[in-house]
Parts: sequence; C-alpha cells; structure tokens
Amino acid sequence: MFGQSGGAFQGLLKDGGKHFSGLDEALIKNIEACKNLALITKTSLGPYGMNKLIINHLNKHFVTSDTNTMVSELEVMHPAAKLVVLAATSQMKECGDATNLVVSLSGELLYRAEELLKEGIHSTDVLKGYELARDKAMEFLDGQKVWQCTDLKDVEQITKVVKTAISSKQLGYEGLLAKLVAQACVKVMPPHSSKFNLDSVRVVKVHGGNLSGSFVVDGMAIARPCSGVVKKHEKTKVAVYAEGIELGSTETKGTVLLNNAEELMNFTKGEESRMEEFIKSVSDAGVGLVISGGAISDIALHFLNKYRVMTLKISSKFELRRICQTVGATSIIRTGPPLPEECGYVESVRVEEISSQKFTIIETKDSKIATVVLRSSSPNVLDELERAIDNAVNVVRCTTTDPNFVAGAGATEIELAHQLQQFGATVPGLDQYAVLKFAEALEVVPKILAENCGHSHVDCVTALYAAHMKGEKHTGVDVDGGGLICDAAEKEVLDHLETKRWAFRFALDAVLTVLKVDQIIMAKQAGGPKTAKQEGGRDD
Repeated sequence: MFGQSGGAFQGLLKDGGKHFSGLDEALIKNIEACKNLALITKTSLGPYGMNKLIINHLNKHFVTSDTNTMVSELEVMHPAAKLVVLAATSQMKECGDATNLVVSLSGELLYRAEELLKEGIHSTDVLKGYELARDKAMEFLDGQKVWQCTDLKDVEQITKVVKTAISSKQLGYEGLLAKLVAQACVKVMPPHSSKFNLDSVRVVKVHGGNLSGSFVVDGMAIARPCSGVVKKHEKTKVAVYAEGIELGSTETKGTVLLNNAEELMNFTKGEESRMEEFIKSVSDAGVGLVISGGAISDIALHFLNKYRVMTLKISSKFELRRICQTVGATSIIRTGPPLPEECGYVESVRVEEISSQKFTIIETKDSKIATVVLRSSSPNVLDELERAIDNAVNVVRCTTTDPNFVAGAGATEIELAHQLQQFGATVPGLDQYAVLKFAEALEVVPKILAENCGHSHVDCVTALYAAHMKGEKHTGVDVDGGGLICDAAEKEVLDHLETKRWAFRFALDAVLTVLKVDQIIMAKQAGGPKTAKQEGGRDD
C-alpha cells in the first residue's frame, strides 16, 4: 500500500508500526490512490457508461454501473481512498444520486492539485484557492436554474424530474421507467410534500418476461398466494392478526385415555365449536380478508374457507406493518372479532400468476404505499433496474425540498468552469493557480461524457467553450443526437440543483482532507500470525 520510511520516529512505535511523511511518501501516494479509484468509476458515468462485474467476498456477482454499489462492494482498504468512499456514501445518504460525480470530481481535483504541488506551490495555497473557488462556484450555481417543478402531483412534471436520473442507468428505457416511477410517486405523495417517504414506493422484482410488462399497483404486491380456497374479493374489510389464528393451549404435555368412539368424536368438538364461533364472528363483522402474522391452524383454515374468508399468511413483521399502513388496519394481538376501528379496507384483493409465480395483489383507494412490479429476463438486470428506480425516487424526495433544476449533460460544469476562469484572472497571489485548476477540474464531466459516447473530448470541450462564450450557457454534450453539442435545457436533460451542490461540497471536503494530510502513522494490525492457508501456501 505504501513504501515504508525509516528514521527515529520508528522508535516511538511498537514493533510492526509504520510511519510515512513528506510530499512524496504521504501526500502524493494518497493522491495516487484516490486517482486510481476515480479511474474505476469514470467509465461508468453517463448514459453510455460501462458496467463493472464485481465479485465480493461472499462470491456474489454484481453487474452494475452504480458507483455506490461499486465502492461499497470493492472493500477499499487504502485510508485516503476510503475518505473519497465516505464522501460518496454521504452523498448517497443525503441525495441518493450523483455519487459518480463525487468520486470523479475528487480524483480530478486531486490530479490538478498534484500538478501544482510538483511545481513547488505549497499545499496551504492550494487549499486556500480551492476553498475560494468552491465558494464562488456555489454562488455561480444559483444563477444556472433552468426549470422549476411547480406541481408534485403532476405525472408529467415528475416524469421530467426523474427521466435524466434513469437515463444515466438505463438508456433506452428511461421513458417507460420514468412513467412508472412518476405514477407511483404521485399516488403516495402526501398533502405536505416535505413529508414524502422513500419507503412508500416499493419494488417487486419478477424474473421472466420483459420490461414492457411492468406495472404499478396502488397498494402492495406480495410474492405468495393465499392459504385458503378463496382467491378474490372486492370492496371488503380487512382484519390483521399479529400472533396467528389458533386457539391457545398449555405448555405442559398431557395424556388422554379414550375408551370408545364417542369419546373420540367429542374430544375436539369443544375446540371446533369455539373456533367456528370465532371465525363466524369475524365474518359477521364484514371481514372478507384475514391476514395473519403467525401460524394458521388447519381447523381455523377449514372454517375460514367455509365462511368464504380469504386468508393470507405474512411471516415478516415489517411487511405486516406495511400492509397495515396500506389498508389502514390495526394489528390485533388477541383471538377475537375485530372492533370496527381495527378493520382496514381494500378495493380489491386477488391472486395473480406472473411468470409462473403467484402474487397476492392488494389494491386500496388513496393508498399510502405504491408498488412497482418489475419484469425482466435475468436477476442482474432486475437489480440494476431497481437501483435506477431507487435513484429516481431519491430525486423526487430531493425535489420536495428544493424544486430547482439546472442543465445537465455537462452544461452546468462548463459554465461554472468558464465563470471561474474569468474570476481566477482577478485573484491575486498564488491562490489564482488553484482557482484556475479548480475550473479545469470541472471539465472532467463533459470530457467523460464525450469519451463514453465515442466523441473526441478535445473537440467536444472546445465546442462547448465556444458556445458558452457566445452566451449559450445551457449547451451540453450531445450523447445520442449525432452531433457534438446540444441545448440540454431544450432536450430536457436536467440535474437537480441541490443534489449537484451537495456533490461539489462532498467532493471538495474529501479533497481538502486528503491535501491536509502530511503524515501517516499506522499501528500494527491486531491478530495472530497468518496461517499457511492465509499466506497462499498448502494447508496440510
């Protein structure tokens, strides 16, 4: 990982400790590690980004272009590169999108800083210049707004909000997926949009078929059939029992002596009559669907079928809570008929077969949960589709707090670089060099977009600067139109303003932290000596 240095400092550490200091040993090696991490993720940026095949320590395979999945499954060990990974993770938690921008921009900023350091400029001057450039970039970013989402209940506007985020993961399917996500989000959007909950939009993956067979359920789709013979109900009440449907019994074992057939017939008659009375009272309350969080006895199932009550067993307590939220029911922990206020209501509940797998579809009016049922040919494709939907829903969540959008396709980055270059020319002292390098680093986004879609990045960036100098500040990289550049705002290629702001902040925070490190001190790792098997030898 590093080249170890000697010196008197080693005498301060226990045996096995390591110490690295100086520009070449500590800072430059840290920068190299972060640049190598950025090289991995750069090729996955944009609609034509490449996938990575990752096999983690559990031998699980990931085929993905999602940066958050990459950095979390790669198990990066280098301490400096881990800082960039933490920045990407923070971006994912805060905004749910633009993690690749964080890693790629961090690597480019450190690459430009390395050039200045090798030219003899002190790291303190680089830090000051980068901080100054960041503050000015945040000011300039506010002037880049091109569109504002005014109605979060409008499917067309939400489709426009999520289309760019989806196209960066699933180019060609963004129209269909954006419509599905928009329908699901609009269904569960609360009156106060700031209370929008990410968990309100669920995803169910069905192996088989193709994406065009995907649909949205105004409620829940549960990947199991009903237990009884009743498979469908319309406009009925729902009772949810958390502890199962069976009569209580003592924990001690007992022995019963039966002398004749009559005693055998009467042995369970009392239990049967009590169970029938219980099920009849449930049916008389108007309940047509009973959902159980525990076991359902055979005798209970018999009487539920007799009184035409649909029965569904749910083993997960978390799924049971979501069902209660969907149907508006209260979970019951006693064995008895439900009170009116404990009952939920469904417009429709039915069992459907999708790709040879049976699902129970629960639909309610004004449901608090919507489910996107995804269909595709392979598990890896389904996982990638789910990640694209997660990113899109996160963009909707961010839009509830800040409805402003800027031009995508690298247009905003080039405009910021252009304005920072003009600003940098007025900055006195050595800080000027760092400001200009910050502006150059912002060119990394259009460069990568151009390279990934087969354009010459030199020609593309030159054409972009020429357009922006003419005042065409929404001009970005044309990834699928046949030309080099296009008007990103006109083509509705939009990036969320606050998401981009957070990406710049997290990227620069990671960069400044790396540049402030001048020594690395590592204690000896805990644990005993390695076995022959761990060292790669034979385990005899």
